[in-house]
Amino acid sequence: MPHANRGIGRRDMLLLAGGAAATAAVTDTSAAHALGTSARPLPRTRPSGDARGARIDVHHHYTSPAWVRWAEGKDLINPAQLPWWTRWDRTTTLKLMDDAGIATSVLSLAMPVRRFKDPAQVRESVTVAFEAVTELTAAHPDRFSFFAPIFTDDLETSRHSFTRGLDELGALGVQTRASTHGVYLGDPSHNTLLAELNERSAVINTHPLDLPGADPTRPAVPGVPSFLCDFPLDTTRAAVNLILNGTLDRFPNLSFILPHGGGFLPYIASRAEAFAGFLTPAIEPSRVRDYLHRFYYDTAAPMGPESLATLLTVTDPSRLLYGSDWPATPATTITDFALPALDNDHTLTPRQRRHINRDNALRLMPALNRTGAGVG
Repeated sequence: MPHANRGIGRRDMLLLAGGAAATAAVTDTSAAHALGTSARPLPRTRPSGDARGARIDVHHHYTSPAWVRWAEGKDLINPAQLPWWTRWDRTTTLKLMDDAGIATSVLSLAMPVRRFKDPAQVRESVTVAFEAVTELTAAHPDRFSFFAPIFTDDLETSRHSFTRGLDELGALGVQTRASTHGVYLGDPSHNTLLAELNERSAVINTHPLDLPGADPTRPAVPGVPSFLCDFPLDTTRAAVNLILNGTLDRFPNLSFILPHGGGFLPYIASRAEAFAGFLTPAIEPSRVRDYLHRFYYDTAAPMGPESLATLLTVTDPSRLLYGSDWPATPATTITDFALPALDNDHTLTPRQRRHINRDNALRLMPALNRTGAGVG
């Protein structure tokens, strides 16, 4: 993620619901510049052709202004020290969505703080975030939905969050980090949480952050920000851990979305198969290939044609979902680089692009049809 403001150290930052990862550097610290929109809008239309005017975005970070005010009142944050991507604005967001042809965004609730005082305060934070997102979705039911945050190191808070989010408020799934305190998704300590989510046939949207043990103030390679290389590795480690532990075999009703095209996983697929016997415990190479076809992947890299071509060697377009990574990724990067790469990729048919832009999300999360996103 671009460091427009270094007031919050990543080691101390707890990004509930996964945080945000930009994929293009922004050197101007002005939020208005960073969130600037393209001068070449794509009109929002009813779904037709490849649905480029009616995309469903599964990778959208939402730090509500109401939550920021609450956290400031609790002395948990200094708004002036928050990074620019936390300055979420409804008007700017809706304009970007219209410019990018995004009909509906599924929001991940970001709550960036140094540390909470106790679990009760975490639950209060979640409650405030839920109140804000439900107000937003009520005002724009066809434009926004959301994932409920879960915390793999806190079962009771997770249970509180997904019960309220999934059972009462209409969340489409849950959101979690690839790793927490060095423990990666799929670890046996997560079994109770995953079993309860499996009973609900939950969609689990994931997101990386800095690698465990990394010093956020001193990049491993001077001048190379962690979002460029470390974030994809964090996702890759989580995916391999899910494969190693047979998570989808034990919890077959779960659906995992890997962000940023699955990190490095598609590029090391053959390596992972070849060395499957060196894992502890060793696994059959066929499990690697099986899981590669069972994960879902979003396009928020942004993905160029070479990245998409590699991803499609290990899965098929029915497992790809559109993701913008807004507002961590600037609007012009979304509209002038990421979308043209997807819209003009000649290896995809218009029908396959439609699946990526829209239909796969509707199939994975059919409740979107009840919001109006599926009207066409």
